[in-house]
Amino acid sequence: MKSGPPFVSWSRHADPERGLENDRPSDRHLSEAEIKVFCGTANRPLGEEVAAELELPLGRVTIRRFEDGEIYARYEESVRGVDAFVIQPTCPPVNENLMELLVMVDALSRASAGRITAVLPYYGYARQDKRTAPRSPITGRLVADLLQSAGVDRVLALDLDADQIEGFFKIPVDHLRALPLFANYLGTRDLSDAVVVAPDDSAVKTAYRLAERLHLPLAVVFQRGQLHGTDLHAQVVGDVAGRVPVLVDRIVDTPDRMCAALDAIREQGARPEAYVCATHGVLVEGAIDAVCRDDVREIVLTNSVPIPPQKRLDKVRVLSGAPLLARAMRSVHLNASISTLMS
Repeated sequence: MKSGPPFVSWSRHADPERGLENDRPSDRHLSEAEIKVFCGTANRPLGEEVAAELELPLGRVTIRRFEDGEIYARYEESVRGVDAFVIQPTCPPVNENLMELLVMVDALSRASAGRITAVLPYYGYARQDKRTAPRSPITGRLVADLLQSAGVDRVLALDLDADQIEGFFKIPVDHLRALPLFANYLGTRDLSDAVVVAPDDSAVKTAYRLAERLHLPLAVVFQRGQLHGTDLHAQVVGDVAGRVPVLVDRIVDTPDRMCAALDAIREQGARPEAYVCATHGVLVEGAIDAVCRDDVREIVLTNSVPIPPQKRLDKVRVLSGAPLLARAMRSVHLNASISTLMS
């Protein structure tokens, strides 16, 4: 059985600048001899930010792609017995980034790493968490099985699309939330007449948590349609008339549902000054332009997946999840509580 490092006591104090409760070790600095942080190619800038937050260098690993598309990974330093963290969102191209992660984990396992934690700022296939039709797969579970078979001992994830994915694993899963980042950012805006809006019924829990943090009322847009090419119908539950809407969801990929929600609340009298917040900006071609409408003031995303320069329009704000991930990784390494980062 693999075992983590010994328990170290921590002290706690508020960190108003980042909107997170700040847990720091009282008398211990991280040591390269005990913990190593590696990063795949899916989001190298985020990996570098996390390593800087931890005051550690990124571990050296060579990743190559052969002419036939196969992926190769080799660690250029000893990992024997260390607490190894691999940062790799399985964002588009999903299959390629997922396979790269599996290869990196397999190499660590065969090199006798002490414990392997997969840090997944974005978990691809998470929306396929149940059977939606006869003879269909549950691919979210399949990915969980693949990660465990490769040798992952622990998963650190940010805003899984479905909470029940945690139950797909037989290993510990730490499910972080980006809500503190959004709450802290939105706290700098005038939201005296605002309302938090769930753009879809699947986003109700996320919207409720943000509304609780900001002490704002909640509204929900229930949407039906488009499953088999039918028209999309939206119904607003809650008072949005004369209010600044703050729409929040875990992911924005295609613009259809977010734009339908914006249309529905505008018809109910919401002010044309909406904030659109999403943890994962998995934006298909044209999505960011469609959401950057005249009635949208800002689109607030995190860097859980890369946001290329052409999608960083004037209205787009990208918050860094590196401090949140780094704090959780530090806590995992030191066997300290991270419960304040999971609500």
